Amino acid sequence: MRNNLSIEIDLAPAFHDCDPMQVVWHGHYFKYFEVARCALLQRYDYDYPQMQDSGYLWPVVDARVKYIRPLRFAQPLKVQATITEWENRLKLEYVIRDAASGEVLTRAHTIQVAVGVESGEMLYVSPPVLWERLGVPAP
Repeated sequence: MRNNLSIEIDLAPAFHDCDPMQVVWHGHYFKYFEVARCALLQRYDYDYPQMQDSGYLWPVVDARVKYIRPLRFAQPLKVQATITEWENRLKLEYVIRDAASGEVLTRAHTIQVAVGVESGEMLYVSPPVLWERLGVPAP
């Protein structure tokens, strides 16, 4: 079983992500979560194209963010994404830290559910392909 369902990426907010005070606009945080989520899913060869090829779409159905400190233009950051649930849904937790100090700036999570491509129906148990790709035991 794989036990490292986590990844950390480096990121620095771009000028176009900031407001006139050079603070990252709150909506852009989701873009940073998405970059980390895709990097993690690519590690297991189950990013969005592979999800669809396996017969499932994985829409985000819930997202929550705790903005602790502002992110600023060009600030070196570490964005960590960790898969914390996979049995009935795919839950990822995120932590954004200042790269220099390690200070936690943001905490968040997203929840995705499997939806059959053909049927459009939501599954109440994650499909076996997810467990196989992640290398985790089936429930």
